[in-house]
Amino acid sequence: MTQPTVLIIDDEPDILELLEMTLGRMDLLTRRASTLEQALVLLDAESFELCLTDMRLPDGDGMTIVRHIQQHCPATPVAMITAFGSLDTAINALKAGAFDFLTKPVDLTRLRELVATALRLNQPKPDSPTDSDDDPLLGISPPIERLRRQIGKLARSQAPLYISGESGSGKELVARRIHALSPRADQPFVPVNCGAIPSELMESEFFGHRKGSFTGAVADKPGLFQAANHGTLFLDEVADLPMAMQVKLLRAIQEKAVRPLGSQREEPIDVRLLSATHKDLAAEVAQGHFRQDLFYRINVIELQVPPLRERREDLPLLIRHILARLAQRNGMPAPRLTDSAMDRLQSYRFPGNVRELENALERAFTLCDEQQIDAGDLYLSPCTASQGDDSQDLSQIDHLEDYLDNIERQAITQALEETRWNKTAAAKRLGLTFRSLRYRLKKLGLDD
Repeated sequence: MTQPTVLIIDDEPDILELLEMTLGRMDLLTRRASTLEQALVLLDAESFELCLTDMRLPDGDGMTIVRHIQQHCPATPVAMITAFGSLDTAINALKAGAFDFLTKPVDLTRLRELVATALRLNQPKPDSPTDSDDDPLLGISPPIERLRRQIGKLARSQAPLYISGESGSGKELVARRIHALSPRADQPFVPVNCGAIPSELMESEFFGHRKGSFTGAVADKPGLFQAANHGTLFLDEVADLPMAMQVKLLRAIQEKAVRPLGSQREEPIDVRLLSATHKDLAAEVAQGHFRQDLFYRINVIELQVPPLRERREDLPLLIRHILARLAQRNGMPAPRLTDSAMDRLQSYRFPGNVRELENALERAFTLCDEQQIDAGDLYLSPCTASQGDDSQDLSQIDHLEDYLDNIERQAITQALEETRWNKTAAAKRLGLTFRSLRYRLKKLGLDD
């Protein structure tokens, strides 16, 4: 097996010597260049498993190297070496396609971690999830195919990634897929719902604590950053972080280190950070609810997950998959959808996206008769069941399930009042079976 070769580009002899010595101890071959011209000649003449380049060169800059590699040898990861404090430069390099960056003075532990991660990029994975059978992103529509291509490209980078999309569109699924295709795939993937952690426990949960650091801290406990070390940390609903925690998170990202509560020392951490929220994060920044500097750090690259209404051709495949999964879980055959039920689903806007589709099918699966789901078995919010382009004002919705339950409760209560609480007549009025109405009354607490 041939030794991997790394191209190192820097005009400072001491830096070249340090990089060459460190990589040599990792059993790697190196080629060196001290100018942009020399580097481009070597890149055109040879192939490399990794390139490390300084930002400032006597006859140009490292961004030219990044762009050249992206155009001519995109399989070669390139990492930028920047002066301490030049984070804007590093972020621009990541946006241009750089794999990662280092700051001067070079931390040798960080350098070795970066090199090891980069070299895993092009190693064959025996259990690689690249086969379509293992792809959890179901669909054949142009938006989902475009998303797959973007995921494949972004999985190779270490850049912080912001995944935007509506509630229920599959942002965590996308984050897991990025991790599974990345060189960190054999390391932990740690998802965190930022809105579910009480503010008083947040610092301890994120960074860990030492025994005795507060009442109830009976033992040392690692935080979420430590749990995700060498892997991927996914911060879902990041817009829900309180301002004080945003400051601490920004420092952890910048310093690549965390300090547990009760400790006087910082611990280095190596995580790929993925973030997501259903809110408009730029609008949150404009309104003063989210720090602009943190926004720029986590939003180096944005990946948009399309809503279900923009990929309607994927509905039949999604429906078959969801019903098959429900059937397997319940140990019974999957029901079939009538034409009217399919028409109802195809004409619905799905404000709750794939999650709402799953909930609607699970209810229908439970309530349908004779292994057949009809339009009457589907509960879909009446205010959005149309294909028109008029979108609803969702600004008052805090939680989709509560919102949908409230609409359902209002409709059922109105039907019962109009039929003088004759449940059989109310069920007929709503287009439901009596059994279905009883289920909904019990679920909503209206069966007294």
